[in-house]
Amino acid sequence: MIRKAFVTTINPDQHEEYERRHRPIWTKLEETLKAHGVLDYSIYLYPETSQLFGYVEFESEEQWAAIAQTEICQKWWKYMSEIMPSNPDNSPKWIELKEVFHIEK
Repeated sequence: MIRKAFVTTINPDQHEEYERRHRPIWTKLEETLKAHGVLDYSIYLYPETSQLFGYVEFESEEQWAAIAQTEICQKWWKYMSEIMPSNPDNSPKWIELKEVFHIEK
């Protein structure tokens, strides 16, 4: 299993909208994530700074990278680009974090 964490932001006036769009996420997007080896995925909001912290566990880098090429992911990115900083391809601007500690039972 591979673990990744990232930070990104949302527009300060879009906190409620961001949460609404994730409750729930589109069924087809969830199915695509799971079909591409995503085992666990969480996103947390720090409201004071509009920062989002994401944590994801998945089976392989190849499957994870392939998600970005799916039609549903492209559609989701475009939909979300209205409320958060995005790259020219509509993917969210995020910074991957370096793991410095992990403990597991």
